[in-house]
Amino acid sequence: MQGAQIRLVIVIMVNLIQNLLANYDTSSSLASSSIQLTSRNLRHEQNVYKGSGDMQGPSPGVNLQYQDNKIVLDNGIIQVTISNPEGSVTKIQYNGITNLLEELNDESDRGYWDVVWKGTGVTRKKGNLDRLNCTDFKIIVDTNEQVEVSFTRTWNSSLSGKLPPLNIDKRFIMLRGSSGFYAYAVYERPKDWPGFTLANTRLAFKLNKVWFNYMAMADDRQRKMPLPDDRSSNRSQTLAYPEAVLLTNPIEPEFKGEVDDKYQYAGEAKDIQVHGWICSNPPTGLWQIVPNNEFRSAGPTKQYLTSHVLLSTHYSGEELMAKFEDGEPWKKVLGPLFVYANSMENGSDSHQLWEDAKRQLNVEAKNWPYSFAVSDDFPSSDQRGSVDGSLLVYDRTDDKGHFTIENVRPGNYNLYGWVHGFIGDYRYNGSVSIKAGESIDLGDLVYDHPRNGPILWEIGIPDRSAAEFFVPDPNPKLVNKLYLTHDKYRQYGLWDRYTDLYPDEDLVYTINESNYQKDWFFAQVTRNKSNTYLGTTWQIKFQLNKTDSSGTYYLRLALASATSSELQVRINDRHEKPPLFTTGLIGYDNTIARHGIHGLYWLYNVSIPANKFSKGNNTIFLTQAWGLSPWRGILYDYIRLEVRAAITSTFEFRVMMPADAELEETLIDPSKLSLRHSSGGAFQESKKLKGSGWEWKVA
Repeated sequence: MQGAQIRLVIVIMVNLIQNLLANYDTSSSLASSSIQLTSRNLRHEQNVYKGSGDMQGPSPGVNLQYQDNKIVLDNGIIQVTISNPEGSVTKIQYNGITNLLEELNDESDRGYWDVVWKGTGVTRKKGNLDRLNCTDFKIIVDTNEQVEVSFTRTWNSSLSGKLPPLNIDKRFIMLRGSSGFYAYAVYERPKDWPGFTLANTRLAFKLNKVWFNYMAMADDRQRKMPLPDDRSSNRSQTLAYPEAVLLTNPIEPEFKGEVDDKYQYAGEAKDIQVHGWICSNPPTGLWQIVPNNEFRSAGPTKQYLTSHVLLSTHYSGEELMAKFEDGEPWKKVLGPLFVYANSMENGSDSHQLWEDAKRQLNVEAKNWPYSFAVSDDFPSSDQRGSVDGSLLVYDRTDDKGHFTIENVRPGNYNLYGWVHGFIGDYRYNGSVSIKAGESIDLGDLVYDHPRNGPILWEIGIPDRSAAEFFVPDPNPKLVNKLYLTHDKYRQYGLWDRYTDLYPDEDLVYTINESNYQKDWFFAQVTRNKSNTYLGTTWQIKFQLNKTDSSGTYYLRLALASATSSELQVRINDRHEKPPLFTTGLIGYDNTIARHGIHGLYWLYNVSIPANKFSKGNNTIFLTQAWGLSPWRGILYDYIRLEVRAAITSTFEFRVMMPADAELEETLIDPSKLSLRHSSGGAFQESKKLKGSGWEWKVA
């Protein structure tokens, strides 16, 4: 391969062929730590109480107790009560607080696993909700150092249409000296069982509103939250969908006039590995820590609600639903996750609990995969392998393309990658087979990104997000104060701001005059015309100094999201029928309604005959054809126009040799040279000219 090559920071996504798993390193962005899980936790600044390190004398062992129809796990630091045999967490006692969970809720509605599923007998459009109540209880480990318990449910044909065809095994682990507990689950469907669709699954905890009112999920995404009571009909006004309300008469006046909407707190998998709530008096935190994302599908940039930390179709739609055919076997381990409690002395800065929770994530990530989980379905580190390599982008040069994926479960995988600044996806040719204890070096992997010629113009940055485009200020009557200065796209109702800015005519963008940061609205949404939502047509205007009748133009359309939309492309004729190109109806990630800046990625490459363009002024019309809803629309990632002309180039080669050397004709054969033109095309059809010259044509 001729030319230089680029090594760029990439996101590597590994999709398990059979088990829909994703593996990637989660600890690289966090500060290093020498704390080991098996040792006593250490005291940090601000007297953060983390466990036995703050206790006088040796920490007590783990105790398993029976109370009526419940079991209790107690290590002297934290006490967890679980219903038996259902397997729901009913009480978490810690730091003098009798129950960190909401005691006003039914015991089955405090700490639970659940799934949303579709299949035989399911009539609800979004699927049925099942809380995964189990029927059997078993002790797996019971020692002073560790207790692990199992709650199981076995499916049979008599449950068809009532419960999803899955065998369920919910596990809880408590360790000596640990300020928290671990939870994981194994879902399994043997061969010959009926098919069904698994849409969402989660592990959720509903905290006691008397104690917890401050939520934290990132350094710049944390705030005091309104009370659940503020969402009642006499204290709020429901907006366009039930999840979003305007607080009109909240219990605490400081929240009056704000929008409360769970979708404003979604995040990418890589960014929500720790999130939780803080009680200010006594200073106490409860956190859900995801030490590794191997059980999540769709890679580190897949977006989730913070309560849907396991598998979710939010911001993706049906494309990421786990759909099982009749007779298709499957097994998946979800977790383990760590439910971590921390506290501080009264009068201390309770916000330091967030800093401590981040440190604890680092501890948990360094100890992944856990050695104490007993299930045969969760392999230890010596039963796993690793993959190493570098992803290179043709014709660029850098030193950052190396990747390592550690602790990969044995199996057959597809390997995908994408590179910031380049369109498209890299896919490894073939599968990667991982065996226990094996380390595979894939060497240099070359990504020949889509490009057919010189770029005439481009709009945006190819990063799979619409964040670089213009995001308007929200309606001042519909704000969330957390996002007044950053992440404005998370504000409610921005789809209506397009109509405010373009009440009569749609967006027109002029190359070399317009600025995509100011003039390209972040989402091509519908326009509200007399309470009717209409499709919209955007225009890109540009000039061509000349056209080549024998050449071809290429329009690259990279989409960051699409929701029930159809994108049509026309050239210099707004009413052309049929359009030059249409995507057809695509997407259901609902990113616009859920205040996202990206969903599923789509890439379209449109070939345009040269006779479609004219010398001078030209216009490309981009029509999103569907209306009827304010949330139908497209988020663009990046757009560019290329030209691939028939180019003939003549080169002169000079060879520097000593004066007394003789150059034989066979020393250099230009017809066999591998060259690449700056346009991106490869040279072909070389032929010898009269004299000593050679001619090449770009393919």
